[in-house]
Amino acid sequence: MADNEQKAIHLLAEAEKKLAPSKGFFGQLFGGGSKVDEAIDCYTRAGNLFKMAKKWSSAGQAFVEAANLHLKSGTKHEAASNLLDAANCFKKTDNIEAIECYSKAIVIYTDMGRFTMAAKHHQNIAEIYETDCVDQEKAVEHYEQAATYFKGEESNSSANKCLLKVAHHAALLQNHDKAIEIYEQVGASSLESSLLKYSAKEYFFRAALCHLCIDVINAHNAIDRYKNIYPAFQDAREFKLLRTLIEHIEEQNVDGFTEAVKDYDSISRLDQWYTTILLRIKKQVNDNPDLK
Repeated sequence: MADNEQKAIHLLAEAEKKLAPSKGFFGQLFGGGSKVDEAIDCYTRAGNLFKMAKKWSSAGQAFVEAANLHLKSGTKHEAASNLLDAANCFKKTDNIEAIECYSKAIVIYTDMGRFTMAAKHHQNIAEIYETDCVDQEKAVEHYEQAATYFKGEESNSSANKCLLKVAHHAALLQNHDKAIEIYEQVGASSLESSLLKYSAKEYFFRAALCHLCIDVINAHNAIDRYKNIYPAFQDAREFKLLRTLIEHIEEQNVDGFTEAVKDYDSISRLDQWYTTILLRIKKQVNDNPDLK
């Protein structure tokens, strides 16, 4: 490991020497381009050696230097590739630097018209904000942009995956209207596919719970619409739970509400998102007896 790190440090010094102003007329006239290419090679090799030594920050910085030289030379595709190499290294030690590298790569890809690549790296940024930096609003922003680019390239499946992430976080951020709109949109589009139509049940269930966070009348109307759009929905356990929850809310029966959720959870395990939304609805019943 130490040997690889020393080799990498030596290559960085070599790169700097190659980039130093050449002395003499012929060096300046003929050496410029080839010296830059050699320096790029040194930085790239150094980055790989730092990776082998698990010196992630140093590896990332070496790839950034290579990317900067590619940009000056006008080789954008190679610059973007180096920036992605840098981002993957920085992800292990410095999320902010990783986001910066992904962002620079996105600028290059959009400029080149490579919108699918740009979308994928907006996704990468969103995932960092989602899991490591824990900034839901930033995650939503990048998932939305990824979805826009995927849609523009007719990658509807990828776009919907990003939109579902937007809905997930929008609901947690109490932007229920936005979450409802997306869940209903994706649910309706899923019904058009024989492979995806069974997942529509989940999306309509999530949308209905978001409606319940607003008011019972909205939820009533939404559930009626869903069963008309998707008749099989009324035979689902989710539909029956929604009807039961509405009854308990209207009766201001908090204990009944809790038992209904427990019964459902004993068969179909509820994840953290469902738990958060259901607790929010229950709290509204407790805090506002006139919710109905």
